[in-house]
Parts: sequence; C-alpha cells; structure tokens
Amino acid sequence: MHRTQTDHKAGNWQLLLIWTGIGLQSFGGGATTNLLIQREFVEKRAWMTMEEYTHYWNLCLFAPGINLIGLTILIGRKLGGKTGIFVSLLGLLFPSATITCLLAAGFKEVEQMHSVQAILQGVVPATAGIMLLVGISFAQPQLKRAYKEGPLNLFISLALIALCTLAIILQVPVFIVLTVTALLGVLCFTRPLFHTQKDGER
Repeated sequence: MHRTQTDHKAGNWQLLLIWTGIGLQSFGGGATTNLLIQREFVEKRAWMTMEEYTHYWNLCLFAPGINLIGLTILIGRKLGGKTGIFVSLLGLLFPSATITCLLAAGFKEVEQMHSVQAILQGVVPATAGIMLLVGISFAQPQLKRAYKEGPLNLFISLALIALCTLAIILQVPVFIVLTVTALLGVLCFTRPLFHTQKDGER
C-alpha cells in the first residue's frame, strides 16, 4: 500500500539525479519511461499516490504534444516548483537525447547486420510487455474505485476499457476515442445512482 504524501518537496539536485537516471534507462520508448517514472515517484519514494499519477497522466492525454513531457512538467512542479520543472526536463531529456542522436547517426552503418536485426526482434516483445504492465497499473485505481462503488459502476468501467481497446484495434483516431469516452464518463459516472450509493457507504 502506498503512502499518501501530497506535500513533499524534493531538492533540485535530487530531482535532477532521479530524472537523469530515468532518461538513461528509457530503452524501449514511452512505455518504459512511464513505468520508470511510476516506480521512482510512486512505488520507491511514495512522493505521489497512484491516483495522483493517473490523474496527471489523464490530464496530459488531453493536451497536444508529447505526453511524457507534460507529465515531467507536472511532477517537477509538484515536487520542486518552477525550478523543479527546469531540472526535471533537463535530467530527462538532455542525456537521453544526446545518446539517441549518437545512436541514430551510427545506426545506418549497422542496421543490416543480422545481430542487430535479432536484437530488434527481441526488443519489440519486451516493449509490448512493458506497455501491457503500464496499462494494467493505470487501470487498477479506477477499477478499485469502481468496485467499491458497486457492480454497475465496475461493469461500466470494464465496458469502457473494452470499447477503447476495440476502437484502437479498428484504428479509430485517438482524439476521437478520448473525446467519446470522456463524454461517456460524464454521462455514466455523474448519475444520481452513484452519488446515492457512495453517500450510503459513508
């Protein structure tokens, strides 16, 4: 069980070191980075709850641009204020971007090698597994809350997850999926039934 610690302030050097470590370990793309951020700030240090983390991520999904950049800014501001934003972005982006540029510059020379192709074939399943783990971790807080609010709420949550998965498989544009599910959330989760049920449990 994670501790609730919403007013923690981290030192600038501490934030810089943490984000630099995340940036240097972010092999496999955004899913890996997301998992590393979650483990550092939610699981290892308990500076955020999973509910807070999921809330920040959901906010970033509705903003254009790179979601992880927005997430870094929100966490940096929460833990270190304006300076925290700067050092968090610096730590995440500078080392990893430098390494990425160097690798990209040399990749053309080795991309046809059989060993390189074998490495890539192994990395893709690993990345898929990480993405699945990240998706499960995001779903857990919502499903736990829905379970406490009653079977109908839990059913609706599971149905929305299934519908979103199907829509992505059918290649429906992501912004349409997010917009529709947001509207469905307003219709489903603001019904008097749920408020009455919650009030009765208090």
